[in-house]
Amino acid sequence: MKLCAIGLRGIPDVMGGIESHCQQLYPRLVAQGAEVTILARSPYVENKPYQYQGVKVIPVWAMRHKFLETFLHTFVAIFYARLFVHPDVIHLHAIGPALFTPLARLLGMKVVVTHHGADYDRQKWNGLGKGVLKTGEAMAIMFANKILVVGKSLTDRLQQQHPKQAHKIEFVPNGAIADFDSNVTIDDLSATGLGLEAQSYIVAVGRFVPEKGFHDLVKAYLLTDIPQKLVIVGSTDHQDDYSRELLKQASERVIFAGRREGNQLKALYKFAKLFVLPSYHEGLPIVALEAISADTPVLLSDIMPNLDIELDAQNYFKVGDHADLAKKLTQDIPKAPKADILVKYDWDKIAQHSLLLINQTVKAS
Repeated sequence: MKLCAIGLRGIPDVMGGIESHCQQLYPRLVAQGAEVTILARSPYVENKPYQYQGVKVIPVWAMRHKFLETFLHTFVAIFYARLFVHPDVIHLHAIGPALFTPLARLLGMKVVVTHHGADYDRQKWNGLGKGVLKTGEAMAIMFANKILVVGKSLTDRLQQQHPKQAHKIEFVPNGAIADFDSNVTIDDLSATGLGLEAQSYIVAVGRFVPEKGFHDLVKAYLLTDIPQKLVIVGSTDHQDDYSRELLKQASERVIFAGRREGNQLKALYKFAKLFVLPSYHEGLPIVALEAISADTPVLLSDIMPNLDIELDAQNYFKVGDHADLAKKLTQDIPKAPKADILVKYDWDKIAQHSLLLINQTVKAS
């Protein structure tokens, strides 16, 4: 089975939840016998084709632009796939790229769409942008051969709203990595150069965009006098007023660590006293699953995709409520049931299920 993936920036170690999803999924599909080609966005990867764990990655032109990048790249990549890759199935990621599902079908290709979350809820989109993304979701549901949805509640909602298409809407979550923090030591934490010791800080990880809620986390943290520092790991694809204002909050207590990869990132998870995800929008948060895999207590906003992980009530706070978050930051938050989470969100099983569904799509008339 020959699959061509479109909609992600690229792999490996490219910032973003979709990118993390694909970095775990596609090598596993290759190991099961699939041939996978990713058409990556040229600014984020090497300028020539390469392979990552058996996955072919081809850079295709993309213009770095906060609003147009995804749509222009997807349009070009679909034609590139038809002319040069000749896949059995196109795998589109997210509802922005899904806007071009009819185009891929018109060009004679079968399409699987992975719905990573209701992106029209992101604060960066104006009314027009939200309308375009909702149209993308509608195009996926109407024209895709199969829709894989990473959130359980979102899957249920889409099936209820579109009963005639419910048979092709499937729940396929993101996964947790069982050996995420293996071979990670305190030396890896020292290698970050941040001067941190185990249990001496609270950590958050993500892109600097409004829907991640880092501004709420900083405000709530500064309402407390807890001794732990606040360490925010990540950056932004496109500098804007929000990211610049956020970075102005840096101080001796509030540390912006930039992007981190490999053992440094894993160490920042593993040795934190607490991981916090204050987001307003998610699909199914991979960063939360990574923190749980690192056996670190997690505190999540009470949005539905986070509630779908089904942790104890103590692991949640009211989204956007600075007082509630500040109160929780001063408490001892319990660890999540790591063993149960690893079973529930096993990447190997998720990959097997994904390949089964994609193969069914290819074989269907």
